[in-house]
Amino acid sequence: PALTVYVEKTMGKKFVEPLPFDLSPCFNDSTRSTPLVFVLSQGTDPMAGLLKFAEGLGRRVESVSLGQGQGPVAMKLITEAITEGHW
Repeated sequence: PALTVYVEKTMGKKFVEPLPFDLSPCFNDSTRSTPLVFVLSQGTDPMAGLLKFAEGLGRRVESVSLGQGQGPVAMKLITEAITEGHW
């Protein structure tokens, strides 16, 4: 928080506010070999936007939070997505 306050005071509020995110252009740039990967920071949660976007496309979304043995679950979902063509 101290760094955020410093940047806001010295550079302005626009440098600490997140930019709006539009999933559609990102999705249009993605392919099966260049998927979208979300790297999250504290306080961010793109899931609601992703689910709404997928619903609009009639796509199925699978989600898993990694940690505590979830690696095999994630690999199973990735393998299914590759063969069945869903997210």
